[in-house]
Amino acid sequence: MKTCISTYSFSQAFYEKKITYPGMLEKAKELGCTGIEFVVDDVAPDGSDLGDFWLNLADEARLMGLEVPIYTTGANFFQPDPEEEIARVKRHIDLAAACGIKLLRHDVTAGFYPGYDGPRTFDAVLPVVAPAIREVAEYAASKGVTTCSENHGRIVQDAERMLAVFAAVGHPNYRYLCDIGNFGGVDEDCAVSVSKLLPLVAHVHVKDAFWRSGMRPNPGRGWNRTRAGNYRRATIFGQGDVPTYQCLQILHDSGYDGYYSLEFEGIEDNLMAIEISMENLRRMLGEIEK
Repeated sequence: MKTCISTYSFSQAFYEKKITYPGMLEKAKELGCTGIEFVVDDVAPDGSDLGDFWLNLADEARLMGLEVPIYTTGANFFQPDPEEEIARVKRHIDLAAACGIKLLRHDVTAGFYPGYDGPRTFDAVLPVVAPAIREVAEYAASKGVTTCSENHGRIVQDAERMLAVFAAVGHPNYRYLCDIGNFGGVDEDCAVSVSKLLPLVAHVHVKDAFWRSGMRPNPGRGWNRTRAGNYRRATIFGQGDVPTYQCLQILHDSGYDGYYSLEFEGIEDNLMAIEISMENLRRMLGEIEK
C-alpha cells in the first residue's frame, strides 16, 4: 500500500498558520503515509530561494523515511508563442531532477488566452499543446524524469480528450496522472472514465465530491458548476458521491502498484478532513488488497 498526501491538501491550514511545510511531513508520517507529493509554484512558500526550499524539504522528507514520488507544477501551453512556458517548465524539471524526484506533473492549458479569436474547441487546442508537451517530455527524459498530466482544466478533462492528447504527443516519456474525482467536473462517470486510461497511469490522486443536479437551486457557498450545469463540492475522501471504492478497485485490478495521493480541497476543517480521508483511503485499500 503506497499512500501519500499532496502538500496542496494542507493549503487551508498553511494559510491559517496552523501547519508548516516540515509539519506537513510530520503529519503525513503520523498518518501512515510512505510518501509526500510536492506541489511547487514559481515562488517558494516562504519567499526564500525556490531551489533551496524544495531541496531542503526533499532531504528532510527522506531523513524521515518519506519518499517524494512526484513533483507537481502548473503549465499553460496554449499560447501564441509557448516557448517561454516550455522554458519555465524545463526549469521545474531541472529542480525535480536535483531533488531526486523521478516524476513531474504539469498542466496542459488553463484555457483560451486573452485575444484568442479562433474556434473555442478542443480540436483547436490540441495541435498547439501537443508539440510543447512532446518537447518537455523529451527534455525530461534526458534528466531522468518522466512527465505526466492529469484530467483537469475543462478543455482537457474528458477521458477521450486525454486519450487524444497522448496519441498526439506520442512520446514514451509522457504519462498520465489519474485523478479519480476530476471527471465529475465535466459530467462523466468517474469509474468508467478511469477505466479508459488504465495503461497510461503513472500516479493517482484520490479525491471526493458531493454532486447535486442542476435542476435544483444553487446549494450555496463552496459549490461549483460542472460544464453541464450541475453542482459539485469537494469533500472528505470516502464521504461524497464519487465512486471512490470502485475506482480504487479498478486501478488495483489493472495491476497499478504506484502511489495513491490524497488531494483534499474541501471546505471542511483542513487537518481533521485529511485525517478522516486518510483513514478511509487506507481502509479501502486494505480491503481491496486482501
